[in-house]
Amino acid sequence: TPAEKQEDLRWNYVVWQEGRAPFLVVELLSPGTEAEDLGQTLKSVKQPPTKWQVYEQYMRIPYYVVFDRYENQLHLFQLIATQYQPVELSEPKFWIPKLELGLGIWQGKYQETEGLWLRWYDGAGNWIETSAERAKRLAEKLRTLGINPDDL
Repeated sequence: TPAEKQEDLRWNYVVWQEGRAPFLVVELLSPGTEAEDLGQTLKSVKQPPTKWQVYEQYMRIPYYVVFDRYENQLHLFQLIATQYQPVELSEPKFWIPKLELGLGIWQGKYQETEGLWLRWYDGAGNWIETSAERAKRLAEKLRTLGINPDDL
């Protein structure tokens, strides 16, 4: 998304400010750090732990998701006992029972940019509306009631 459209987006989560660890982490795969992003590297002696190790061993985050936007692929790992285990996905989306939400790859236009996006979906498999989609739907409903939303 172009930078001028991102002023309201959060770029990070600071545990000590939030008061608890997240339930799910989504990592965007970066060229050059694929092995670390996918948990295929080990910490060197006298080096800090890798982010995988921090999420798995220190923060114990139940779900770790890696989105490879170059291959349009989702990788899902679930914390089982003390280690992340890969979860095979039959399609590019998955359901998280405890959150009663799913996350998947959606094709469409968001903030005037067409592409593949990560998007939440509900228990019926419907994509959660963006604020723009909700506003458009509500404006159409007002019009069907004979109310011009532009006059409000």
